[in-house]
Amino acid sequence: MTSPAFTRAIELTPEHPPEEIAALAALAESVGFEAAFTSSHYFNRDPFVTLASMAARTEDLALGPGIVNPYDAHPVTLAARTATLAEVSDGRALFGIGAGDRSTLRTLGIERERPLRRVLETAAVARDLWAGETVTHEGTFTARDVSLNLEPCEVPVYVGAQGPDMLRMAGKHADGVLVNASHPADLEWASARVAEGAAEREAARDPVSVLAWASVSIAEDADAAREAARPPVAFITGDVAPPVLERHGIDAEAAAGVSEALERGALGEAFARVTPAMLDAFAVAGTPETVTERFASMLETVDGVVVGSPLGPDLETGIELAASALERVSRS
Repeated sequence: MTSPAFTRAIELTPEHPPEEIAALAALAESVGFEAAFTSSHYFNRDPFVTLASMAARTEDLALGPGIVNPYDAHPVTLAARTATLAEVSDGRALFGIGAGDRSTLRTLGIERERPLRRVLETAAVARDLWAGETVTHEGTFTARDVSLNLEPCEVPVYVGAQGPDMLRMAGKHADGVLVNASHPADLEWASARVAEGAAEREAARDPVSVLAWASVSIAEDADAAREAARPPVAFITGDVAPPVLERHGIDAEAAAGVSEALERGALGEAFARVTPAMLDAFAVAGTPETVTERFASMLETVDGVVVGSPLGPDLETGIELAASALERVSRS
């Protein structure tokens, strides 16, 4: 198996102005991260504007949306934005694509119909457009005689996945899989599904890279780290499948309460409904020692880790501590 393009990545949420996120990206690059994804939610800053600022402040860091969905923006528009990112970053662009948060999309009046086909078709059309082709597509979306007025480029496609079918599809078709999981048991199960899809992969293609997209909150104060993890864990819980809840012994009614609060836009209530069991299952939260141990367990199954939101009660410290934890694991 060839080495994956990167094994240490970070998610930077554009909840602050682009210049601040760009400074965090520069810090992440300086402490050893190889790639940075910027999340996409309607209530935060635009990810592509933020990524352009990040490109200007970094030199080698691979950059991409992490993750966009092909519902609240047309797939062709996403391909054009990503090609623009490739242009302004001198070829460092990544394309993180997934089905999106069901509860968030419903807030916008959008139903997430046929997500697997929509993601697969988006990736295929994007690749053709990046290659300089003129595309007509009729499927889960329509595009007629479209092309991009940009130089052809190659952009790796990373599919965000959690359910079995999306994991298999990503294993067969994507360059990388961003497994939405933080617990070793979930990653082991997910990696097996990716392997099932990879068994049908074209022989000429490089092996698929599998990374844990983990919600990480790290601080010297364990309680502060766990408290900071509540928001992302609420969004994860709101969209998790019943078998995953059962795997971790999480009460289905409690999870439904989190989801219902999110759909009403009652974010504070949703965060308060997060239980200790949810934090343990859906985040890597605690002291540097605790996080290092969890990273070591995770990397027994996957190629690398995307250190995801919230990072910790202090962003700069969280970035530095997470990088140190990954370095300790790599030396062990």
